[in-house]
This record gives sequence, C-alpha cells and structure tokens, in this order.
Amino acid sequence: MAAVHAFPMLIALLILALGFGFLNGLHDSANIVAAVITSRALNPRAALLLTALAEFAGPFLFGVAVAQTVGADLLKPTSLQIDVVVAALVAAVIWDLVTWYLGLPTSSSHALIGGLLGAGILADGFGVVQLPGLAKILLALFLSPPIGLVVGYLMMRLTIWAVRDADPSINRRFRSLQVVTLLGLGLSHGTNDGQKTMAVMALGLVAGGVTSTFSVPLWVIASSGLAIALGTAVGGWPLIRTLGGKIFRIRPVHGFSSQVAGIVVILGAALMGGPVSTTQVLSSAIMGTGAAQRVSQVRWMVLRDMAIAWVLTIPLTAGVAAGVYLLLVRLAL
Repeated sequence: MAAVHAFPMLIALLILALGFGFLNGLHDSANIVAAVITSRALNPRAALLLTALAEFAGPFLFGVAVAQTVGADLLKPTSLQIDVVVAALVAAVIWDLVTWYLGLPTSSSHALIGGLLGAGILADGFGVVQLPGLAKILLALFLSPPIGLVVGYLMMRLTIWAVRDADPSINRRFRSLQVVTLLGLGLSHGTNDGQKTMAVMALGLVAGGVTSTFSVPLWVIASSGLAIALGTAVGGWPLIRTLGGKIFRIRPVHGFSSQVAGIVVILGAALMGGPVSTTQVLSSAIMGTGAAQRVSQVRWMVLRDMAIAWVLTIPLTAGVAAGVYLLLVRLAL
C-alpha cells in the first residue's frame, strides 16, 4: 500500500496528537475533580486549575515509562507507516468527542490502543504486534479497575476505623486533605495519561523518518503536558455530574479515600510502565469507598453502563481506525 506524503502527514499527526491530549484532559478532568467538587472541598475552577498544573509537572517528575510501553512495545515502531498512527489518532479523537458529548466516562487509553491495533494490523498484518507488550498493556488496562475497587474499599474501611472516635468536625480536615490528594491525582494522571500523547508523537517521528529509534524528546514531553493540562483547565462538566452524583452521594471522607486509592493505582502503574484508564480506576475507587460504608448506597447500574462502554471501546475504535487508514491510502493513490 502506498503511503501518504510524509511531511504533511507528520504535521497532521502532531496536531492530532496534541488535540487528543487536550481531549484526554477534558475527558478525564471529571474523574479527577468530581470527588473534590461534590464534597465541596474546592470550587470547580480552583480544582481544575490546580489539577492542570500538577498534570503538566507529572511526567517531568516521574519519567516516561508509559510512553515507552505504548509507543515502542505495542507495535514495531520501525515497521509502521505514518498514516497508521494518524488513523489511530483520528479514531481515538472521534471516540473521545462522542463520549464527551454523551457524558459517558469511557477510556481514552482504550480508544488509542484500539486505534493503533486496528490500523496497524490492517496495514502490516498481525506480525507488527509485539505480543509481550500487548499482554502488558491489556493486563494493566483490565486489572486496574478491580484493583481500584478493592483499594478504594480497603482505604475507606481503614479511614473509618482510624476516625471511629472523631467528632463531625473531622470533615473539615478531610476537605483540607483532599487538596493534597488532588495534587497527587493530577501528578498521577499527567504521568500516566499524558504519556500516551507523547507515545504517538514519538511514533510519528520514527514513522516519518525524523528519528531512527523510538525516543521521547523534551519538547514532546512539554507540549504533551501542556495539551492535557489545557484540556483539564477547561473541564468536562457532563462527566463531573455523572461521576460526582450518579454513583452515590460523595462526602469528604469518601473523596479523600477514593483519591488516595486512585493515586496508589495510577501512579504505581505509571512507574511500572503500565498504561491505565484514569476513568476506570477512579470510578471503581469511588464505588469501592461507597461499598465500604454501605453496599446499597452505590448505584451499580451506572457501573453496568460504564462496563458496556469500556468493552466496546477497543473493537469499535479498531474498526474506525481501519476505515480511516483505508481512506488515507485511497487518497494517496
């Protein structure tokens, strides 16, 4: 198959990647700030701006192991055509826009992985897929939600036990602590999700012949961090309402416990190079904290709706990416 002219496609790829990073921040901002806002620890604008600053700093502080996993370990970088990466990004951006509009807290990570697999396999066959890297990514994506649920449950039980003799004024302390945990979540999100944008930008540099091996330059780290931070600063209000109010009524103790659980899972995975979905982890952690106090408090039907969207994301975005790739190839002929 003929490839599209490299330089214009590389520019398009970089723009799309930064757009994907912006939408990632817009989409996932709800997951990070919902508990803080609904428990009234911070007003919405302050929470979003504080999170954005932390997200920008995350990859500079904790490295780019996730970018290495997504960019170098999933598909063989030197075998890829640049239009494969563009098609994957188009599919991920479309998915993010549709689910953001509908207020569905789905996974940008799943969308990007699905897009890369769909376009990459169509273009170069199954041999382009590196099975150890694929296994690592799928394990991280699919094990992190139940881990988030368990850690959220345990954190809430531990917190309840620790403050069992406290008076109601303890809620003021939990509100203050949520500001600290919000910073931790922002750093975690920037470290994990921000690196997916870096991964596709670095892939594009290899596929476009700018670099001979996969690496993440400093300007890619900075621009990716800025894109996700700007998206977060804008905020995703429909999703904040979904996560903040539809799962169960969040109080300061729930917000604190779920945020700590999210930091443990998201940052822990990032340091090991495992890409995870912030949406899934924090939604599960919120449910775990609610279940720790009273299982009947949690609106489990919301989990069903989320699960359906999560299951469909990879095959749907793979199909969209394959279609976009075919269109790009036809335009190049």
